[in-house]
Amino acid sequence: RLGAWPGAARRGMLPAEVRARVAAVHGGAALPERLRLYDGWAARYEQDVAALEYRAPHLAAASLASAFPAPPAEARLLDVACGTGLVARELHRRGFRCLHGVDGSAGMLERARSTGLYRQLWRCVLGREPLPAPAEHYDAVTVVGALGEGQVPSAAVPELLRVTKPGGFLCLTTRSNPSNLRYKAELEAALEGLERQGAWQKVLAQEVERWERATAEEESTQGTGYISGVVYVYQKCPVPRLKEA
Repeated sequence: RLGAWPGAARRGMLPAEVRARVAAVHGGAALPERLRLYDGWAARYEQDVAALEYRAPHLAAASLASAFPAPPAEARLLDVACGTGLVARELHRRGFRCLHGVDGSAGMLERARSTGLYRQLWRCVLGREPLPAPAEHYDAVTVVGALGEGQVPSAAVPELLRVTKPGGFLCLTTRSNPSNLRYKAELEAALEGLERQGAWQKVLAQEVERWERATAEEESTQGTGYISGVVYVYQKCPVPRLKEA
C-alpha cells in the first residue's frame, strides 16, 4: 500500500524505523508495555517528531498565549503528558515561566528535567490516577498530543478541570486522522457535555491541516502525506468579569 502514495509523498517518505516507533506507541499495547515503549523512545523522541514535522506544541502554545488575558510570567501552568518538554519550550518563548509537568514515562521525565524549564515534575498516568495537585491550583493546563486512541481516555478531562482555577484556561489537542476519529468524536462529546453543564466555555476549536506527516497511506489526508489535527481552548467557569475602566 505504501507504494501507492503519490510521488511527492513517496519521495518524502518517513524512515521505516520512525514509522515503526510511532506505530508502536499508538498501537493497542497495554499500559505497562506502552510506558516501556515511551521510556525507550525518549532518547530519539525529539529527532523523530522533527522528522514528522510535528506542529502541535507550537500551535497549542500560540493558541493559549493568544487567549491569555494577562502577562503570563507569574501564571502557574501544568503541562500534562509533558514528554521531553517540547510544549514547555514553546510556552517559555511566549513568556510563561512557572511551568509544572507530569508524564507517565520516567524516561520522558528525565529528558524534561534536563531542559531546566520546569519548576516541578511528577510521574503520573492520567486516567489511572489523579493529578498530583490540589483543586483550582493552576491558571492554565495543557494536554498536547496525549488525547488519542489508546492513550489518555476522554473520561480524564474532568480531572483537568478540577486542578484549574475558575477563569483559568485549558488547551487540548487531538488528531483528525482516520484511526483517531472514533476517539475524537468521543472526546468532543465529553467537551461539549461539560460546556452544556456550564463547567467551561469554548474559546477556540481550530482544525489544522498538515498537523504532522502521516505514517501510513491510509492515514494521509487526501494523499497529501500529512494528517490534520485540532486545537481546543476552553475557559473554566465562572469566568471573571472584566474590570470596568
